[in-house]
Amino acid sequence: MDIQRILKFLSDIAANNNRPWFQEHKAEYEACKADFEDGVGRLIAEISKFDPEISHLTAKDCCYRFYRDIRFSKDKSPYKRHFGAFICSHGRKALRGGYYIHIQPGQCFVCTGNYWLPTNILTSCRNEIMGNIDGWRHAVENGKFIKLYGYPGKGYWEEDGTISEKGFGISFLRTAPKGFPSDYEFLDYLKMKDYAAWHIVSEEFFEGDGWIKKITDYFKIAKPMMDIINSVIDDYE
Repeated sequence: MDIQRILKFLSDIAANNNRPWFQEHKAEYEACKADFEDGVGRLIAEISKFDPEISHLTAKDCCYRFYRDIRFSKDKSPYKRHFGAFICSHGRKALRGGYYIHIQPGQCFVCTGNYWLPTNILTSCRNEIMGNIDGWRHAVENGKFIKLYGYPGKGYWEEDGTISEKGFGISFLRTAPKGFPSDYEFLDYLKMKDYAAWHIVSEEFFEGDGWIKKITDYFKIAKPMMDIINSVIDDYE
């Protein structure tokens, strides 16, 4: 994957986010898109070695559209500023957790888990965590997980507006969720509004072919956490 070429195109579209410019440079977009999809396809093959549930997927099943839906958005820019792919056995729009890769100048990251679960499923996840707290802690409090993703509670943004290097959870409740004890010893896990473990990577991270194995190792470390949450989601999907 020619990461520098992809990043240059994404920088250019960020500065020229309009249809005339895009049409003039559409050949470059198609080349970068094909290159990204090739990388995603090779990543799927590598993940399948430890998670065969996703082995039936193709890159086109996982890559998001580059064209933005602007109908209800104040930002009328017609194109995204990143390439993203969500590798999930139930598809891109599934509630089930999966593996996400995001390439954007200055904001490249990888993530395992899910985002924006409905309240009823979140409640069931919280009950599962309380009922299986030892198994949950084994999944998210081991040395490898903590080193790569940290503890819950921080979120994606630092107080100064910069992006956090790593994190477990993107958004959180301020207090205990309704119906749950506020004095629970492991309350931080119940205050989470999503169960996503993410890690920022550098742009240089994607140079060469070594990134596929590195990202796969990141995903492996977070998979036990995701499996617990998916076991709950599967009852609803």
